[in-house]
Amino acid sequence: MRLPSISIIVPAYNEEATIKTMLTRLQALNLQSVSDVEVIVINDGSSDKTREAILTFQRDHPDFKLKYLENNINQGKGAALHAGFKIAVHQYTLVQDADLEYDPQEIDLLMIPVIKDNADIVYGSRFIGSQPHRILFFWHSIGNKLLTFCCNIVTNLNLTDMETCYKLVRTDLIKKIKLKEKRFGFEPEVTIKLARIPNIKFYEVGISYYGRTYEEGKKINWKDGFRAIYCIIKYGVFRL
Repeated sequence: MRLPSISIIVPAYNEEATIKTMLTRLQALNLQSVSDVEVIVINDGSSDKTREAILTFQRDHPDFKLKYLENNINQGKGAALHAGFKIAVHQYTLVQDADLEYDPQEIDLLMIPVIKDNADIVYGSRFIGSQPHRILFFWHSIGNKLLTFCCNIVTNLNLTDMETCYKLVRTDLIKKIKLKEKRFGFEPEVTIKLARIPNIKFYEVGISYYGRTYEEGKKINWKDGFRAIYCIIKYGVFRL
């Protein structure tokens, strides 16, 4: 059986401190479960030297399959992902943040349900499994679990981590969904809309998590949590 191919979408906003390291890790990947990889980086209106770092890396590594997109102004993670999804060409698409919180070597873990059972969607959960997890914010973990619980109510799924970055989806499915949320509301919106697809094979696997503090550059805050609740109601209850 021919192994599937994967498009890795990397949204980046003011990540000059980490983007080169992430691209280096992606270039060095030697995945056992994937036949081909392309990386799509979207610079979402960064005000630091993220743009220069990406373009320099692209110039210095001409054989690396790297596509570069740029938003002139910051539009949000969701908007960056929308742009990346449009030009993805491989069978599966994966979201990979640029902040080093998720280890791309674990993409092979996400691919196990694809190889074994032709999974359509695989989420990487930070709350299951035996991989290492950095201990950080108690209330963040409570908030994540609450949002996942609420999302499960409207989708009838039993996810443990709806807010995870690591969402692996069949590319043809993600291209068909009409996504509206431009910022962190993307997470519940895409989950709810994917869950409605008939006969979908939805999996979850445990992953590691190397979280950041706000001093280290973490961006999500309590306002994003309230937006996520709003999106769960909007897309899950009212189906807008």
